[in-house]
Amino acid sequence: MTPILSARGVAYSYEGAAPVFTDLSLEVPPGRSLALLGPNGVGKTTLLRLLTGGLRPTGGEIRLDGEPVSYSRRGLTALRTRVQLVLQDPDDQLFSADVRQDVSFGPLNLGLPLDEVRARVAESLAAMEITGLAERPTHLLSFGQRKRVAIAGALALRPSVLVLDEPTAGLDPAGVDALLATLARLQAEGTTIVASTHDVDLAHRWAQDAAVLENGRLHTGPATTLLTDEPLLTAAHLRPAWGPAVGRLLRAHGLLPPNAPDPRVPADLSGV
Repeated sequence: MTPILSARGVAYSYEGAAPVFTDLSLEVPPGRSLALLGPNGVGKTTLLRLLTGGLRPTGGEIRLDGEPVSYSRRGLTALRTRVQLVLQDPDDQLFSADVRQDVSFGPLNLGLPLDEVRARVAESLAAMEITGLAERPTHLLSFGQRKRVAIAGALALRPSVLVLDEPTAGLDPAGVDALLATLARLQAEGTTIVASTHDVDLAHRWAQDAAVLENGRLHTGPATTLLTDEPLLTAAHLRPAWGPAVGRLLRAHGLLPPNAPDPRVPADLSGV
């Protein structure tokens, strides 16, 4: 299966600084959820910006549906229509007077008819469960509400791939649960989800695939395999997820069948 989005031998360095990457490759399968992990400062945001056209590789290439991305205006428009980035801080993306105006900005910028814009805005607000906030000034929203508005603005472009930089940062536990439920629903409807995080427990909870940045190298694989690799996680300065550790302990004491999956959330232990 052709990856919907990929990086091939990508290199990147900021002016006057040491290279962030020298030969990095990543494949994002369509319809999957992928967690990009690593400690702060390792280059997660840089990689997300490369994947979404905000930065141009100094070596290698980014591909969409197997074709190299063009950095012409038309090429970048095509990429950003299919692949949308939501930044960690929603205030970096929200700039309109109210929620409806903000969410409508992208479709209007594409030159879509007004009826189509209205339909997309209504659809995106409903998807993020913020229809009731449509007329609310953005500066009066809570942090969690502003995050939802930022994601709704991305969804209004109906992207194939939604890329999120630390989407749960700053959210309380209820906000995290609500956001993950929304992302699961979007994925079930066909959207590919890529999200960066330094929280291994969070990644183990929701992601099907994982990519761990460690000393400029990217290790990829199924989340259930990669996020139980304690030497790799230790080398990447990440704390192992609690689920696999608890699963091993329960199996050792005969409290969990040998082939049972590791718990992802505490509720998975209710029958133990």
